[in-house]
Amino acid sequence: MTTLPAILAAPLAITWGPNPEIFSIGPIHIRYYSILFVSGFIIGYYIFMRFFKREGLPVEILDTLLYTLLGSAVVGARLGHCLFYEPAYYLSKPWEIFMIWEGGLASHGGAVAILIALWYYARKYGRRYDFDYMWLLDRVGVATPLAGALIRLGNLMNSEIYGNPTDLPWGFIFTIRGETLAKHPTQLYEALAYLFTFAFLMLLYWKFLDKLKKGTMFGIFMIGIFGTRFFIEFVKEPQVAFEQGMTLNMGQWLSIPFILLGISIIVYSIIKGSPAAIQNYADIKKAKTKSASDNIKSEADKIKSGKSYK
Repeated sequence: MTTLPAILAAPLAITWGPNPEIFSIGPIHIRYYSILFVSGFIIGYYIFMRFFKREGLPVEILDTLLYTLLGSAVVGARLGHCLFYEPAYYLSKPWEIFMIWEGGLASHGGAVAILIALWYYARKYGRRYDFDYMWLLDRVGVATPLAGALIRLGNLMNSEIYGNPTDLPWGFIFTIRGETLAKHPTQLYEALAYLFTFAFLMLLYWKFLDKLKKGTMFGIFMIGIFGTRFFIEFVKEPQVAFEQGMTLNMGQWLSIPFILLGISIIVYSIIKGSPAAIQNYADIKKAKTKSASDNIKSEADKIKSGKSYK
């Protein structure tokens, strides 16, 4: 019989082993990861709709942006995994690169592909609607951390990309992976860090947009996302065999250029940056203020004249 002191002395842990699959119809398998991955882009679409409406841009061009981001993220993340983490395997079997359902996506590859795709999008629509590449990157930097948090929750539902053994009370035992020891739930660590970055950037955008310099939000995004990724990797298990014994793993080496880029963009934005708001945003803001003022004045005049509403 287990005694009370023995129970109290035993490390606390959360036993975790949900089925990654929600349901299947024939060969089609719907997983939590897929739903969360797509949900991040859909929510981001509606966040961008608010951005566009606030700054006077037509929401009709948002559909193209959504498809551009989703397509580039999937292609880039897949190629990133194949080329950064398992190049020898996939170069010997290149047809398996297209087998995305087998798993294997790398966020750094997705980030590079998205940067390229956004450059194309800004080049195509920016001149027509008076925004540039950095303006677009700033707003993508605000919305993306939420999508990243949802993707990490998808990793949690898949019981993948977790950390080293821990005796902390929030350690997870990933039973469907055959684990018997509690491990750091690094998926949750990253998800929480991304949510904090998202909340901070949303606050900056909605409260201080007219005071910000172009590039500041994107720079904070790069440092916040890839900086936290760099440090969390220290307690994460190696993803591939060649990372064993490395002082810094592949995820950390790939994060460093993004962190340095973020720092450089912030420094540049402080020294030479132009206003973060689109050029006609100030006019839109003044027009809304004037309209509200006119409405208040009109109501006051009606009250003075003795008019009332039924």
